[in-house]
Amino acid sequence: MSSELPTVVIVGRPNVGKSTLFNRIAGRRIAVVQDTPGVTRDRLYAECERHGRRFQLVDTGGILFGDDDPLVEQIKVQAEVAISEADVVLFMVDAIDGPMPGDWDLAERLRGFEKPVYLIVNKADNKEREQIANEFFALGVGELVPVSSVHGTGVEDMLERVVEDFPKHLGEMPDDTLKLAIIGRPNVGKSSMLNALVGEERAIVSDIPGTTRDAIDTPIVYKGQAFRLIDTAGIRRRGKVQGSIEYYMVLRATKAMERADCALVVIDGVDGLTDGDKRVMKTAHDMGKPIVIAVNKWDAVEPPTGDLGKNSPAKRDFLRTIRDQMPECAYAIVRYTSALESSGLDGVMKAVRAAFDNWNFRTTTGELNRIVQDAVFEKPLNRKGKAAKVRYVTQAESRPPTIVMFVNDPELFHFSYVRYIENQVRKVHPLEGTPVRVVARRSSGP
Repeated sequence: MSSELPTVVIVGRPNVGKSTLFNRIAGRRIAVVQDTPGVTRDRLYAECERHGRRFQLVDTGGILFGDDDPLVEQIKVQAEVAISEADVVLFMVDAIDGPMPGDWDLAERLRGFEKPVYLIVNKADNKEREQIANEFFALGVGELVPVSSVHGTGVEDMLERVVEDFPKHLGEMPDDTLKLAIIGRPNVGKSSMLNALVGEERAIVSDIPGTTRDAIDTPIVYKGQAFRLIDTAGIRRRGKVQGSIEYYMVLRATKAMERADCALVVIDGVDGLTDGDKRVMKTAHDMGKPIVIAVNKWDAVEPPTGDLGKNSPAKRDFLRTIRDQMPECAYAIVRYTSALESSGLDGVMKAVRAAFDNWNFRTTTGELNRIVQDAVFEKPLNRKGKAAKVRYVTQAESRPPTIVMFVNDPELFHFSYVRYIENQVRKVHPLEGTPVRVVARRSSGP
């Protein structure tokens, strides 16, 4: 389900400057910009504000009819779906190229569109090119506006006209939107998961690894809860992608997690737990994000029973593998899914909500001191002939829950003992799905 913000969609054939315009309006580098045609393949979303109005900006994949690229048909569908959502369409063309066959094809499709269309003639950054821009009147669609997305010329004037065309009744997005980053190594089914949750073909699904190249925001409402799904490019080890476009995708995926409220780590159940999966989980863990693990393609591991939530020996073995090989992420909630069959999704989304709530957990100082005092009494700590003492405990913050112990000597508190304290806290408050940070600081007083 789309948000209640007006939606502005940028469409056009590849390499006319859609992503550059998108980044300029959004005010930050969201779309990957490169001279290679077809770099942007999925719809990118950004919330923007201009002239007193908030709106959702959408950058579509380039449209090029008749191309041999196996993804072109899907890219075309992406733009058509985006157009069906649009309140205003920005149809971009290139003043240097002049009208091209792809422009005529797209103009033909837009001609019957009943909502406002602006024909944005890009790269019109001198008088000669502004004159060439007039050739695009022949396309017979939209109000012609010359701009330079690189230099920003004409962009703000265009936006002032665009916002006047917004429907007056559209309001704000709900404030309680939960931002969920769908992360994982390439080709584990992240985009299929997003499509299953959205209920439409929002992200391109292909068996070509690395198809999803950017972080894509998709607002939905799932059983009354507002979510913003962030489908990220598959994370690969940086050493292998340095200098390539995928290097920037890794950075983009990391940034997507930075702004997320929860990480949904998608693992291929057929492949089992790989080193790539562990890197992804560790990245989310190091950022202090709550983690839900969706073991996808489980219908290929076990015959479908109609209840992916039901326990089985295969599931118990998989869970044990995760806990044994990634003990620092033992708190993660694990669910088993088949994104293509839309199975197990309710369990995943309930787990996401539970992990998010636990990420926001707070308790009283009195209760924490009782838990930690009992833990130290049960298992005293002595190192190098010196007794470790915990003088005072408090919860410093949530997101994730962070517990600070004021102690006589922080160097006495080995990480294994700190983990023991964490486990004692979890005995009282399980806090599934979220990391819990326990920090030892030197006490300034007795």
